Amino acid sequence: MNDVKLPETLAFRLGTVGAVVADRFAERIAAHDLKPKHAGLLTALSAGEVASQQDLAARLGVAPSLVVALADHLEGLGAIERVRDPRDRRRQVLTLTGHGRELLQACGEAARSLDEEITAGLSAAQRKALQAALGVLAAEAGRR
Repeated sequence: MNDVKLPETLAFRLGTVGAVVADRFAERIAAHDLKPKHAGLLTALSAGEVASQQDLAARLGVAPSLVVALADHLEGLGAIERVRDPRDRRRQVLTLTGHGRELLQACGEAARSLDEEITAGLSAAQRKALQAALGVLAAEAGRR
């Protein structure tokens, strides 16, 4: 029998640390009435491309109904606007508002502050290596 110690695996460690970091990030953006999935949708819209709810669902790899629920909340906050696509009246196009850009900026500041906290025990070289390694893992997982 293979004597694998679960806590020593990368999968377990990444999952555990990821859960802690995700919870801390969620706590920080909750003051803006946002959850991490809202921040993800704002980020997807920040590219400036016109995107329908269906397009966003496909890009984010989530159910269209989740995008609709997230968009409902963000629209209520004044962070996004929904407009009917003039070329296809069945499509709703989402765009980021000025307030949405402000909320995204606040999320970015919260994330940068959290980055500093969670990497405080690492050297500059270790932080750079971690960033690079996570970038490779994200790309291989189909995430930016």
